[in-house]
Amino acid sequence: MEPAVVLEILDEASREILEVYERDDFGVEHKADDSPLTEADRRANEVIVARLTERYPDIPVLSEESKEVPYADRSCWERFWLVDPVDGTKEFIKRNGEFTVNIALVENGVPVFGGVARPTEGVIFFGGPELGAFLREKDGKVVTLDQSARPHFRELDRITVVASRSHLTQEVTDFVEDLRGKGKEVEFLSAGSSLKLCLVAEGKADVYPRFGPTMEWDTGAAHAVVLGAGRQVNIAETGEPLVYNKENLLNPWFIVE
Repeated sequence: MEPAVVLEILDEASREILEVYERDDFGVEHKADDSPLTEADRRANEVIVARLTERYPDIPVLSEESKEVPYADRSCWERFWLVDPVDGTKEFIKRNGEFTVNIALVENGVPVFGGVARPTEGVIFFGGPELGAFLREKDGKVVTLDQSARPHFRELDRITVVASRSHLTQEVTDFVEDLRGKGKEVEFLSAGSSLKLCLVAEGKADVYPRFGPTMEWDTGAAHAVVLGAGRQVNIAETGEPLVYNKENLLNPWFIVE
């Protein structure tokens, strides 16, 4: 797996998405669960799946927008691509720019590489636990993201908590109030899509509590970046690392810390 190849695919998918984003009509449909689907989702998915299959024919692809793969088939996968062609479709429709393109390589349940593109800004977060974490800026400059020396959020007096712009839950509000009750000064930061995990990797946020539903393709790519930056994504209830290719692709509640 070559990171540069994945970045090229992310760039191509981003161009497809922006062509739709700049139009008046997104071609919005609704899936069986009533979540929105746009022409940008479909076009980006076609590009990503085609390019990954061409370049890495031996590595299967699991994408939000492709045909569902039964667990009986994918349970034996030791390595696979995990894709969300447009993460944050609601943010896309709102035109606030807070949507991403996510491509992760998962090995034995662990995201070992991820690329997260933000098409409207022309930036890509990428990395993994063995590679480190990086931000490729719009001008092509690559910045290293290393938060390994930062203290755990509970050791701080001032804590920046990032949470969902579209899915804020009472449990997250309670989490913030609990910190304040312990004398912490809490700054609240809202963001859409997988950008929330990337903000922790970038050091702009100290913690991201996700106490609401997400799917594996929502988190896999940014999870790899978080690991590369020296942070963790742990299941809220147990403290164990979040894992992938579960029988049920719905993630448990987790904390990026």
